[in-house]
Amino acid sequence: MQTLIKNGTVIDTEPEPVVLGRVDVRVEDGRVAEVGPELDGPPGAEVIDATGRLVLPGFVDTHRHTWQAAIRAAVPDVGFDGYLGRVLNELAPRYRPEDVYAGNLAGALECLDAGVTTLLDWSHIQLTPGHTDAALQALRDSGVRAVFGYCHGGEPAAFAAETRRVRAAIPEGGLLTMAMAAFGPEIAPEEHADEELRLARELGLPVTAHLGVSGAESAARGLAFLEARGWLSEDVTYIHATSYDDEDLKRIAGSGGAVSVSPVDEMTLGMGYPVTGRARAAGIPTAFGIDTVTCAPGNMFSVMRTAYLLERGRPGGGAITTRDVLRMATSEGARVAGLAGVTGSLRPGAQADVVLLSTATLGMAAAQDPIGAVVLNADTSCVETVLVAGRVVKRDGHLLHHDVPAVLGALAESAAALV
Repeated sequence: MQTLIKNGTVIDTEPEPVVLGRVDVRVEDGRVAEVGPELDGPPGAEVIDATGRLVLPGFVDTHRHTWQAAIRAAVPDVGFDGYLGRVLNELAPRYRPEDVYAGNLAGALECLDAGVTTLLDWSHIQLTPGHTDAALQALRDSGVRAVFGYCHGGEPAAFAAETRRVRAAIPEGGLLTMAMAAFGPEIAPEEHADEELRLARELGLPVTAHLGVSGAESAARGLAFLEARGWLSEDVTYIHATSYDDEDLKRIAGSGGAVSVSPVDEMTLGMGYPVTGRARAAGIPTAFGIDTVTCAPGNMFSVMRTAYLLERGRPGGGAITTRDVLRMATSEGARVAGLAGVTGSLRPGAQADVVLLSTATLGMAAAQDPIGAVVLNADTSCVETVLVAGRVVKRDGHLLHHDVPAVLGALAESAAALV
């Protein structure tokens, strides 16, 4: 099966974002086969007319609690403690497996609708195996590329067996992969954090954990724990990392670790000033996460813009560019999600996860710098067509393959039951 994306203004992001100009993209068997002028395909190839569109890799969200889609804006004006109390202590225990399915499906489709083709679903709603299976099924049904970040929330004695069961249920080579979403040494007792890390290594899973976010003392203790256990390594993504000083960030950089920044939530919940520029200056692969729609928007445009503005306005900052930000939202995001070379670029051989943005709007027309326009001017209304692994999942502004009113109806029923 071949698809030709014709006459668009193509932006690639690897090794650095660059506007290739008005060229074509040929997709074959779900991968980017060729990028160049006036490409042809075999008879019967699908042709997508991208005239007047920007063509770029799909966005990569490296940290989202997707299950929370049914409790959007539940805590718009609280701090981190208020979020923990309302969302995790009050609402989460009410979730049934059907609520997890409704939230994960709607949340994943929200990603696709907004041009996010890959997400790391940091899922800490695993109250029972039924909750876990519902989360996995929703991701499969959505058509999104997802890393399922498994965070065990059931009986502690079942942690190892249930994690192995989930690992066995996710075959290699598909749209769905797995990571260990660890409570880690700053949230869980050290004995449990030890068990998480040992099991992740046994199963060959990368680790993604909220680290460096609970104050300088906690951050230092957590780093010391990881170093002592041999986990100050490239297998670890540090979520938020707002409490680390520059020396801590250099240690993380030296280990090959990565950072996931959620600038809207970090500011909204008072978790600390985003480390975007400091982490990149230290040499750390750094990417974006939406985190949670309970107190933040669910699209990458808002997050890119927030990160850019906060870094440009940070005392001593200002060096970040729109090209840096777009790279973080695409190819660098793929590296942080453990999918480097798989997605995040339009290099031949990469999975054809592609977004077409319309420029036929008053907010996007006559843009002189396409990359600047993506970061500073575009919004979800521009997302016209989306492909995941070469399959068109959104066309002409409409999601395909799903009864969206039915999805929204199920989400509304879930929200009513939960809240």
